[in-house]
Amino acid sequence: MTQEITAPADGATPQPPVRDWPALDLEGTEFDPVLAELMREGPITRIRLPHGEGWAWLVTRYDDVKLITNDPRFSRTEVTRRQVTRLAPHFAPRPGSLAWADQPDHNRLRKPLAGAFTVRAMKRLRPRAQETLDGLVDGVVRDGPPADLVERVLEPFPIAVVSEVMGVPAGDREQVRTWTRQIISLRGGATAADRAKAGMYGWIADTIRARRDSGAEDVLSLLGAAVGRGEISEDEAVGLAGPLQIGGEAVTHNCGQMLFLLLTRPELMARMRERPDGRGPVIDELLRHVPHRSSVGLARVALEDVELHGVRISAGDPVYVSYLAANRDPEVFPDPDRIDPDRDPNPHLAFGNGPHYCTGAVVARLQTELLVGTLLDRLPGLRLAVPADQVAWRRSTMIRGPETLPVRW
Repeated sequence: MTQEITAPADGATPQPPVRDWPALDLEGTEFDPVLAELMREGPITRIRLPHGEGWAWLVTRYDDVKLITNDPRFSRTEVTRRQVTRLAPHFAPRPGSLAWADQPDHNRLRKPLAGAFTVRAMKRLRPRAQETLDGLVDGVVRDGPPADLVERVLEPFPIAVVSEVMGVPAGDREQVRTWTRQIISLRGGATAADRAKAGMYGWIADTIRARRDSGAEDVLSLLGAAVGRGEISEDEAVGLAGPLQIGGEAVTHNCGQMLFLLLTRPELMARMRERPDGRGPVIDELLRHVPHRSSVGLARVALEDVELHGVRISAGDPVYVSYLAANRDPEVFPDPDRIDPDRDPNPHLAFGNGPHYCTGAVVARLQTELLVGTLLDRLPGLRLAVPADQVAWRRSTMIRGPETLPVRW
């Protein structure tokens, strides 16, 4: 069903109340109760997050989320000029970041990255990624149970793969990892985030500068070459590289949630083991289901008055969409809170939508398939080593997932 966003009409309905949405530390894969309540209140509500200023609209229905994320009347760039209400304690967007670019800049900035994320590039990456993963699992098998899958596999594997795609030298990977963890943490406040960003972005700038003439196909080399050709500025190249480097964190914690669900739902685990050729649709359903982040992501700002469901969104108003809520819309996903491995169709929005669809989605999907498949195949009888309610979950973070995942096999 496609819904039109029309020009505002006189007599638009009164604005809904502003709801405070605190930063919650939720256990397990529990769906955010505040978001669930907002979804019940209506397709468009108003929220105030822990940081920033004022309030923002929140849109939760699937069709509305798709519409707004494709509508040029809602700008990401405009957000960079404001202190919009937000979850993160610190907000200092960099020039060149794809996350804040509107068209036509968005296409110009994305073009230099295209070569790193083609089908050919993924075919080339897959055997190297599998070899890296096999080495990590070899160590787990050699040492024997119990083992913490987060520490032994789920953290180091995405770091290695993303660093391979980015072109991060082996000797620099641990430092880059330290920076990324601090950047996505809500702990430490602005000072710690600033220090981590300065370190990582300074390192990226030096690396891009050194690779203008390398001719290699890793992301940092492609960006260096684009700077050398005058297609993008050095600041823009750095702004492009940073979020891609941080993206490996999402794979770690998404897969942690997926494995926790498999380890606590025997029927789901049995399905994955008995039908290895049918794992893809189950992974899609888990991607739809897992609440991969806290609260909401990045805002947009309305560039003109817009009416949605009889509510006037005025020019200048900030607007958030919730992909988590859209993935639980009962109009699109019947019985949305249930994990249905046979759900078909499953047009989930786990990787976003529109021009801001996740740049690294193909790499993330590749890593997820390899991680889940390899662990199930290599560790027969895989089970939790502690009761499910004793698994420790991440606190004060924007990306949710288990802190540790102790297992036996």
